[in-house]
Amino acid sequence: MAEHPRIHPVDIQSTNSDKEAPSFQSNQHRPPPLPPVQNNGSRNHPIRNCCRCFCWTISLLVIFIIIIVVTIGALYLIFAPKVPNYSVNRLHISTFSINFNLKISATFDVTITATNPNENIGIYYVDGSHLSVWYQDTSLCEGSLPVFYQGHHNTTVLDVMLRGNTRVRLGLISELRAVQQAGAVPLVFKGIVPVKVKLGGLKLWKVKFLVRCDVVVSSLSANLDIKIKSSSCSFKFTTLGFQI
Repeated sequence: MAEHPRIHPVDIQSTNSDKEAPSFQSNQHRPPPLPPVQNNGSRNHPIRNCCRCFCWTISLLVIFIIIIVVTIGALYLIFAPKVPNYSVNRLHISTFSINFNLKISATFDVTITATNPNENIGIYYVDGSHLSVWYQDTSLCEGSLPVFYQGHHNTTVLDVMLRGNTRVRLGLISELRAVQQAGAVPLVFKGIVPVKVKLGGLKLWKVKFLVRCDVVVSSLSANLDIKIKSSSCSFKFTTLGFQI
């Protein structure tokens, strides 16, 4: 009896799908990979770096100012500084003349008393001071203080020579004659005085005293006894362009 050939079933759909599917994919059709994203945070951001630097600068500045204020406050409590006192005690006029060119030639010999009322503060009067005597808006004469050191609780009497040769307006001459006849000539003594303050054993930087004395004298005649009818002095302390 003859054998029949064996027939195996074939999945036609699976065979056709295998033929239609590509056996591989070409790398040429793949998109290039994206570069990795570097996450450095906000440390390298320029605006935030500037803000951080600005904040640090402001913080250090505030701390520095606080230290200065605390130091000044401590020094104030320790040394209890007092304002120096100044007064104009005597005025002798050796020259006061008006020529035909409306120029006033004046030589004043002024006695000034400077008092340092502090117990632990000394004052070095250094070079570069400027003194002047004014009638209204006209400077009559100028000079300077000597260089000296004034210790604690010290009173120093200074004789200062002031000279000037100033052109004035015509109306000023008649005003001066009128006030001299009345026996009351108002003058203003101005002083810019550079000093160095000594706190105990510590010598500080140079500062300036601004002194103004409003003085009324009996006359401006030369070689006569000039009576000082009233004198009032004020004082200001200035440093780095600021007045206190």
